Order: sequence, then structure tokens, then C-alpha cells
Amino acid sequence: METELLVDRMAVGGDGIARASDGRVVFVTGALPGERVRVRVTQQKRDFWRADVMEVIEAHGSRVLPPCPEVERGCGGCSWMHVDPAAQLGLKMDIVRDALARQGGRTDAQVSAGHSVGAVRYRTTARFGADAQGRLGFRRAASHAVLGLDDCLVTHRGITDLLPVTRITPGAELTVRVSEHTGERTALLGESGAAGRAVPRPRIEELPSDVGRGARASLTERVAGVDLRVSAASFFQSSAQSAELLVNAVAAALGPVGSVRRWVDLYSGIGLFAASLLPESEVVAVEQSASACDDARHNLAGRRAVVVEGDAEDWSPEFADAVVADPARRGLGARGVRVVAGTSAPVVVLVSCDAAALGRDTALLAASGYVHAGSTVLDLFPGTPHVEVVTRFVRGAP
Repeated sequence: METELLVDRMAVGGDGIARASDGRVVFVTGALPGERVRVRVTQQKRDFWRADVMEVIEAHGSRVLPPCPEVERGCGGCSWMHVDPAAQLGLKMDIVRDALARQGGRTDAQVSAGHSVGAVRYRTTARFGADAQGRLGFRRAASHAVLGLDDCLVTHRGITDLLPVTRITPGAELTVRVSEHTGERTALLGESGAAGRAVPRPRIEELPSDVGRGARASLTERVAGVDLRVSAASFFQSSAQSAELLVNAVAAALGPVGSVRRWVDLYSGIGLFAASLLPESEVVAVEQSASACDDARHNLAGRRAVVVEGDAEDWSPEFADAVVADPARRGLGARGVRVVAGTSAPVVVLVSCDAAALGRDTALLAASGYVHAGSTVLDLFPGTPHVEVVTRFVRGAP
């Protein structure tokens, strides 16, 4: 079914939101606010529909032709290539404001613009699938099928140089990382591909000899003047530039730190924040990944630091002067908020990579006595609707 719609606003995830003639909500992939579009309805649920843009009748002023040729071929890696990079941060701020109002109950939330990374060649970590011939690539839009690539506009040359030559078992996945600081590279072959299906004994071919293989391979990256070991099996931000922007935003959100003697870094990963912030203070870093904990112990050597390996939501909270929390996409949730509140920290800085999760966490923290005191939105993934938000919460005060 095709119909004409007027798009009202953006949804979490990057779709436009419109209303059908009967008032039903329609999520429109590829549409921007204020646009009049002709769409094809692809899914009909009782409460909402989903649709794809067939024709843009009245375009948003920030709509551009996608600069990457792979979009025309069907690559689904970057779903906002049709948006001028200069306009993307503003749209992401609108998404965050909407989520804070709808999920967080904060219609008056202070949301400010942070910094953005460059729109080209910014990614130094990428996870590829494999097509039927074993070529590396990304999923096609709205599909599990992989489109084999020879280049990727947003990915570092140290990674894309591997695309024409490297092959892996069809269905497997390969995570490749390059250090902006040293040029070192690592590759980790996964045993599950699309939809989590297992790939028996996956193999990799034609990987250059300088690329470290396997979970124990590591490289050194420099962030905010600190050298960090990052193992192939550990999580790291999309680039060192992204990580540094996050560190700076978290430092600003913490505010004056003269009274911070002891603080907690929840979901601490390799110790990015613990190693880069508050060098004179004692820090407890809590992280579930064994690989990341090993890296954190290395990165925090010589610091007044304790690394706790385990689920942050099961950690028994201790008093802290501040908490920094960087949970997975689903956010803190009720269990995470209980741990945060259990520290009685006067200041909490939350790093969120999903606007809806931030909204939910804001409401949960408010119920535990923590008031939203400002969010800063960063654009660390240009060309995509992915948001990164650093939010300050204070205990018992506006």
C-alpha cells in the first residue's frame, strides 16, 4: 500500500514519525521532519505502521545525496547518509529532548550541543560480515544478507585496506581495529553471524602478517595523553577521537572535583575514564568482561585503583564522592540505578548510547533522588542516527 504523509518529528533509531489519515503512528525510514513524502507501507501492526520513502515531495533543507556509492548498492551500515553532516547533531539533540520528555518526564530538560567527529574515515573499529564468497562487508538495509565491499567511506584506511584481499568463512564475522596512535591492527574472528547462527570452524584467509589475530592480540591507543592497551576481545569506542571527546564531556559534567577523594567507574571497560580522569583520587572500576578487566589492570597500573570483575548491577555499592556509569545500550535499568543510588554519591555522570534508555534512566534516577542537571549530545557516529549523551545528575537538588 502506498500513501502520502507529512513527517512530524524523528524517532529514536532515526526514522521519521508521521500519522496516517486515521491517526495511526507511522515510522518512516528515510524521512526527515517537515517533509511530505510518498511511502510504501511495509508493516502493519495494531498500534503503528512502518513504511519506506518512495518519493520526497517536499524535502527538508538538510537532505543531500548520499556521498557514499555503497548506499545506492543497498548497504545498510549508515542509514543517515541522506542528511547533511552539519545538521545531524541538531536532529540527534531533538531526539534526546523528545526522549527525556516522553520517557523521562522532563519537558524542561537542558540539552546542549557537544562536539562531533569528522564525517569521513572516523571509525577505527569495524565489525564485518561475509557474503557468499567470503568477502567482507556490512548488512544490506533491512536484511541479514551481507553486501561485499571494497571500501567504506566512514572507516579508517588501515581497515578498508583489508577489504579487497581478506576473506572469511561465509556467515562468520570479523572485528578489525586499528590504532590511530601506533598504526597497529588487530582482528578477531567470531563464530556467529547473522541472527546469531553458529558457523562451524570459521576461517580467515589473506590477512596481512602485521595484523594481530585472536582475542589476546592487542594494540595501544592514546586518549587524552594516556596510553591504553586495548585487546581485540575488549570494547573500545569508535575511535580515539571519539573516546577523547567523551572523556572531555564527562570531565565537564563532573564539574569541580576538589572534593572527590573516592569515585566509582561503573561498566568501566578497559578503564578509559578511570585512567583519564581524577588522577589524584581513588577509583573503583567495575566491569564484567574478563578481557576488559585485564586491560584495565594494565592501564591503571600505578594508580590508586581497584578493578572489580563482575556485573556492575550485582556489585555491592560503597560510598563514593562521584559515579561515572557507561552501561550498554539498554541503560542502567532499575538494578543499575539501585547500585548508583547505593553509593550516595552527590554527583552521577551517565553516558548513554540510546536516547530512550536515557529517558527511562532519568525517570528511575529521579525516583531515587537524583535530578537531571543537563545533557550534552555528541555526534560520534556521523552518517547514522546513533546518539551519545553525557548527562549530569545531582542528588537532591535541581
